[in-house]
Amino acid sequence: MKKVKATNPELIETIRFLRKQSRESGAKIWRSIAELLTKSRRKRIAVNISRLNRYTEKNEMVVVPGKVLGAGEIDHPITVAAFAFSQKAEEKIKKARGKCLSIIELIKKNPKGSKVKIIG
Repeated sequence: MKKVKATNPELIETIRFLRKQSRESGAKIWRSIAELLTKSRRKRIAVNISRLNRYTEKNEMVVVPGKVLGAGEIDHPITVAAFAFSQKAEEKIKKARGKCLSIIELIKKNPKGSKVKIIG
């Protein structure tokens, strides 16, 4: 288990919550997302809308362990959970009738992590 070197209190809380949820529910997906979030900011994942459009289908649930950026277009509704969203990305997802959630909100909706895709 990596030690958390981040100073962002929201990020530290998210990582701790992911690890705790992984232990309680036995869902290894939350542990792997926590490990991806512990990376340095330079190595953290940033995903464009165009990639989400390419690798998802209608009404899928997706987790991005990093930031979602607004480059590209999306033509179907999806539920995206990420640590951060750019303003343009959030607008485009909502325009396509999708949902933007924090990772903690997704865990509360789906504690087992079933039918969730990690994109990054």
